[in-house]
Amino acid sequence: MTSQNHTDQHPPRKLSGVQRAILYGGVLGVAAVATVIVGFTLVTIAQHKQDARSPYLRIAELNEISVDPRPWGQNWPHHYEQYLQTAGDQFYGGSSAMPESKLDQSPWLKRLYAGYAFSIDYREARGHAYMLYDQVVTERVNQRPQAGACLHCHASTTVLYRKAGLEAMGLPSDDAALAREFNMEAVIKGFEVLSTKPYHEVLAMLTQMPDGTAPDGTQAFEAPPVGGFDAQQVPEGHFMMSEAHPVSCIDCHDPGTMQVRITRPGFMLGMAKLAESDDALPHMPSVERWRRGSRSEPYDPNKLATRQEMRSFVCGQCHVEYYCATMDTLTFPWGHGLKVEQMERYWEEHVFPDGTSFYDYKHGETGAPLFKAQHPEFELWSQGVHARAGVSCADCHMPYERVGAMKLSNHTVRSPMENINNACQVCHNVPEQELRDRVKTIQNRTVALMERAAGAMTEMLDAIMEAKAAGVSEEALAEVYLLQRKAMWRLDYISSENSKGFHADQEAARILGESIDYSRQAQAMALRLRAPAAPDTSDLPIVPIQGVTTSDAPATPPPPR
Repeated sequence: MTSQNHTDQHPPRKLSGVQRAILYGGVLGVAAVATVIVGFTLVTIAQHKQDARSPYLRIAELNEISVDPRPWGQNWPHHYEQYLQTAGDQFYGGSSAMPESKLDQSPWLKRLYAGYAFSIDYREARGHAYMLYDQVVTERVNQRPQAGACLHCHASTTVLYRKAGLEAMGLPSDDAALAREFNMEAVIKGFEVLSTKPYHEVLAMLTQMPDGTAPDGTQAFEAPPVGGFDAQQVPEGHFMMSEAHPVSCIDCHDPGTMQVRITRPGFMLGMAKLAESDDALPHMPSVERWRRGSRSEPYDPNKLATRQEMRSFVCGQCHVEYYCATMDTLTFPWGHGLKVEQMERYWEEHVFPDGTSFYDYKHGETGAPLFKAQHPEFELWSQGVHARAGVSCADCHMPYERVGAMKLSNHTVRSPMENINNACQVCHNVPEQELRDRVKTIQNRTVALMERAAGAMTEMLDAIMEAKAAGVSEEALAEVYLLQRKAMWRLDYISSENSKGFHADQEAARILGESIDYSRQAQAMALRLRAPAAPDTSDLPIVPIQGVTTSDAPATPPPPR
């Protein structure tokens, strides 16, 4: 009764007309704002989906002679801007801008490369923008005759190879024919024709190739002075570099589809040999599938490799070990596998076209025939944990990133340490500093072990030279020279590989350990050869062997192999 009375005393309050209008207006306003937000979101999503489906606007028409990267930049401006950044903040040319000499940093390299062009000029590597520039001006090609094969990886060469190949095959090779299709068969043929020709002759031919733009003298990067900075004699038929380019978009991408592709003949031929080998390649599933098939055709990465494999293969076109000189066509030594001893075996079995045994150079001190490692990043990476986990070169050096709605691979092509968030922390959920410390520890340990291997090498060379001075014959030193080659090949392999062991740290340590062992074996053998005969030790008192060792066990360890 009381509650009812209370209700009757306080009837519900009715809204006035003005209040109802305000309320209705507020509701409509909120609904309108919500509608705008939802509409904007839907439109943005639709636009992003469209962007993802069509990530570029084709402004420039490209074909198989579009070597100049500038037209590609009209279609893919983000990629082109990052490509230009491989030069740094700006392109630094001229002799004063050249990177530091490795010969000054590590003087033992002069003895390692004695008799080889690297003992003249050997510098730190710079970005892709400098690939051609730094090669054209190095004293290695201006003081010593070099082969045109050197341009295989330092310039955009496929148009030149294709033209030379088509001409050798008796097929049309005008600009229209060159632009029409890639034609790997012709590219390989031209590569074989030009590989052993003189460097400056092939370089001059390269400058005459069409690059898809008018010859206006403008380039993405500064052109190098042919003949070097202080050329005493300019190469005969002096030429300008306006139509020659360092590695460009067309070297890794199909101009019609933008598919990642292989363009380097050396890699195509090398992968065919590797696929036929017995080496286990768990990080190359397409090769394993090919091996299980009929093998009716050679392995072709452009037809068989997965996209993830191609993100390493395009790098492996150049960041590898190979022979590059005038005695034979440029060769990848992958016939037995990718390990250092497998490539060593390939070179030991290889012969030049004239029938002589293969070697890269004869050592300037001892005269021993030696092998020269180039820059075997691809091979060392193949032995590491990242390759086994399916991590490609591009995952670390060209990691994916978001630009608006587009997922792009960063084309600055740099050390992962400069982009740890995208390159490393996608997989490693640890602080950035910890990752830096891990890399630094691996590299410092590798460098320290490399210095010990270099010390062993120099003492080995001293011992061999002392033996020669003592009158030891070349015939007696033959086995010492074999050990010298094994020791120096392994030291050179790791010192020339640009990760300082990070690509496969345990493998790098194994290789350097073997280098030290072979150097010490050669040193000991040389010392024995030049020293008087060892005295008889049979009458010296010794402590008998005791414990679990059997009585008929040898008292001394077996001789080194």
